[in-house]
Amino acid sequence: MESARCKAFIESVERGSFRAAAEALGYTPSAVSQLVAALEKELGLNLLVRSKKGVTVTSEGEKLLPIVRSYLAREKEMYELASEMQGISVGNLTIAAYPSVAITWLPEVVRTFQNDYPDVQFSLMEGIREEIFGHLNDHSADMGFMAYAEPMDYEWTPLAEEQIIAVVPENHRLAGAKSYPIKDCEKDSFIMTSWGNDMEVLNIFKKYKVAPEIKFTTYDTPATLAMVRMGLGVAFVNELSAQYWNDHLVKLPLDPPQKVEFGIAYTSHEHMTKAAKKFYDYALRYLKEKE
Repeated sequence: MESARCKAFIESVERGSFRAAAEALGYTPSAVSQLVAALEKELGLNLLVRSKKGVTVTSEGEKLLPIVRSYLAREKEMYELASEMQGISVGNLTIAAYPSVAITWLPEVVRTFQNDYPDVQFSLMEGIREEIFGHLNDHSADMGFMAYAEPMDYEWTPLAEEQIIAVVPENHRLAGAKSYPIKDCEKDSFIMTSWGNDMEVLNIFKKYKVAPEIKFTTYDTPATLAMVRMGLGVAFVNELSAQYWNDHLVKLPLDPPQKVEFGIAYTSHEHMTKAAKKFYDYALRYLKEKE
């Protein structure tokens, strides 16, 4: 099975048309169409439905997607290992991460890594928990930087602990307090990240048997904090994600105090590419020196 055919298939599915896939791969639309057709003939299956609006994956193609992605990932691993044996550190590295990690820890880790391995190409995909899990499942990311919460179905390496804090408007009744009692969240309009599925926060609710009125849900922390700043409610967030937000809102430790463990999730350390293993080591070293 030729990798060019597999790449054409994957890009066509992800981008929704042969034209867009061709732009990403540096081919002509006709070449991409022919590559996918050749793969379909080789497998004896229809993988895509063609229409004037573009292409969509068939049920057979949907089932094959994870296997094709895994095939390409192992091919990448093979070539990077061969390069490593020649003393050449090259390759591609894709990192999935919470936005909070992407704007705090990762830039320094990437800068240090790139100084030593300038030929490694980086892609950074920011996302919430479900998106990071999706990237790990389909092998589109080498690893994910995120907070730990059950269930965790991947290999896990802890990096650091961060406080979970309450963020309230500057005119809130507890703005001058030393802490925010967790039970008080039932008195306030609550703003929740991750479309209302922030597992770190939901676990706190479950642990302390509280059920606040979730008035608003957002995608990630910046939107949540902006809404808090406008007086629309309160939120619980990890301290890392609120690091650069200090105007017109108040950060308070929770009572009782709460922490969340940040770390790296990955499908298999054994099967990481050489570039991924090196970046993993750099991340561990950066956080250890930061302590």
